[in-house]
Amino acid sequence: MMKTTLAALALTFAAPAAFAQQMEQTTALERGGQIGSPETFTGTVFVAPVFGPQMNDVSAGEVTFMPGARSAWHTHPVGQYLVVTAGTGWYQEEGQDKQVMRTGDVVFAPAGVNHWHGATANTSVTHYAIQAAQDGSAVTWGALVSDEDYGS
Repeated sequence: MMKTTLAALALTFAAPAAFAQQMEQTTALERGGQIGSPETFTGTVFVAPVFGPQMNDVSAGEVTFMPGARSAWHTHPVGQYLVVTAGTGWYQEEGQDKQVMRTGDVVFAPAGVNHWHGATANTSVTHYAIQAAQDGSAVTWGALVSDEDYGS
């Protein structure tokens, strides 16, 4: 029977030097952010990148919607996850009723599903929006959500 030493075990899992990479950290201060464009958002929205598409074309942004703010209608070619980190908001799939999302909730929008998301009329909401690009695009923007469609 062979004895496995800690050193031998470590060598088993060691990556060849040619493939070795180092972990990297990006601080929140380095990432920055910007106010969302009025072409794609209604109200005050702050969008901060979390990570870019270096991993299988997946990217994420931290999006904060002030009360009454929301995205335009849009679709994603591969789908989108929303991970709510603070507050209470709404999301809606075209043709369906508006739904509530709260801190800790995770919402998935399948590929090609037209939807919007944002704050309620009286509360702010922050979520991570995680999506992958296909053929160089992660989102197709549509019309702004009207006050009538948004409701309150």
